[in-house]
Amino acid sequence: MTDPLLRVENLKTQFFTDAGTVRAVDGISFEVREGEIVGLVGESGAGKSVASMSLLRLIEDPGEIVAGEITYKGETIFGLEEGPDGELREREDMLSNEEIRTQIRGNEIAVIFQDPMESLNPVFTIGGQLREFIELNRDLPKDAAKEEAIRMLREVGIPDPEQRYGEYPHQFSGGMRQRVLIAMALACEPSLIIADEPTTALDVTVEGQILELVDELQDKYDTSFLWVTHDMGVVAEICDRVNVMYLGEIVEQAPVDELFHDTKHPYTTALLNSMPRPDRTVGELEPIEGVMPEAINPPSGCRFHPRCPEAREVCQRVHPDAREVAHADGHPHRAACLKHDVFDAGYDESPPLETATQETAGVPAGGRSTGGPGGEDGATDLKDSVIEDGGEPTDGTRSDDRGETHE
Repeated sequence: MTDPLLRVENLKTQFFTDAGTVRAVDGISFEVREGEIVGLVGESGAGKSVASMSLLRLIEDPGEIVAGEITYKGETIFGLEEGPDGELREREDMLSNEEIRTQIRGNEIAVIFQDPMESLNPVFTIGGQLREFIELNRDLPKDAAKEEAIRMLREVGIPDPEQRYGEYPHQFSGGMRQRVLIAMALACEPSLIIADEPTTALDVTVEGQILELVDELQDKYDTSFLWVTHDMGVVAEICDRVNVMYLGEIVEQAPVDELFHDTKHPYTTALLNSMPRPDRTVGELEPIEGVMPEAINPPSGCRFHPRCPEAREVCQRVHPDAREVAHADGHPHRAACLKHDVFDAGYDESPPLETATQETAGVPAGGRSTGGPGGEDGATDLKDSVIEDGGEPTDGTRSDDRGETHE
C-alpha cells in the first residue's frame, strides 16, 4: 500500500487560559489517502474544527500545537524533537510558516469553511475575488485568470457565469456562495481539501445538491477530502472512511459501511441512535443523555463513561487508546472501548457502575449492547435511511474538548 497523502500522529492542540488548559485535541492519529473522502465526525465541541485547523498550523493564541507529527506528501508540516538540552523543539526539517503559506495553503491543501459570508469579502465582486486568488496562486496574467475564474464558476454549476462574475456575494444565495468557495478551493487543483462543516447552514435540498456536486468533482479531479461534520447522514453519503471524535479524542475509526454495519464504540452507537430516520417516530429517538464534560477537566478513565450505558467500574480507572478490534475492506476497524478483548482490561468481570453514578450524567443504568444499532441484519437499511433523512443528532450538546491510567 502506498504512503498516505496526509498522516497525523498523536496530535495535541491546547489552549492556555486563565481558567486552565483546554485540551481541545488530545492525541489523535489518522490518515487520508489519495482520492478518498475521510470523515471527522462528532458533537459540537468534540475538537473537530480545532483538529482540522491544526493541520495547516492555523491555531492562534492562546492556542498551541504541543505534540504530534503532521506529514503531507512526506513533508513535515509539524513535528517536535528533543534538543541537546533535553527540551522539545521544532524539527529542523519542518516547513516554515512562509513555506506553508506560499507552497501548501491553497495550492496543495485548500479549505472550505462553514459560512461563505465569513470567507468572501462583501465589497468585492465574486469574480474579482476568484480571479485574484487564481492570479496569485497560479501566477497567471489577469485576462487568463479571469477566463479561468469564469470556467470554474461554470464547473461548479453557477448559471450564466459571465454575468455572475461581476456580482457581489449578497446577490448570491447561500448554496451559490458555497459553490463559489468550492470553485476557489478547486481552482489550484489541490491534492487535499479540508471541508469544515460546509453544508451546515444550508437547507436539506441545497445540501444534497452540494454533496452531489462534491462527489462529481472529487471523481473528476481525484482530490482527497477531509470532511468535518456533526451529521452522520453526510458521512453515510460521501465518506469512504470515518473517524469519530469525542472530547478531543478519536474513539472509533472504520470504513463507512463497516461503521454503520458493526459499530464498536458506545458513543458511535449513541450518535446513530439519536439520528432521525424515516422508519422511526419521534418517540423512538434516543437522545444522547447528559452533556459533554469540559475540556479543562475531562473525566478520568474513558472520557465517555459518565454518559455511557455500558460503563463499568474499570471504565472510570483505565483510559483506552484506539486499538484494532476488527478488520474490514483492507482497513483496520479501531475503537477505544475496554469491552473489547484486545484490551484485556477485565471489563466482563468489572461490576457495572452504580446507578447513582450514572444518574449524575442523566444516563440510566444499563448493560452491554450486542452490536451496532439495529443489529447486523439491519445495517444496510440503517445507513440508507440515515442518508435519506439527513443525520443530525437530536441532542447536540456543546463544550470545548478534553489524567488517568492508560491501558
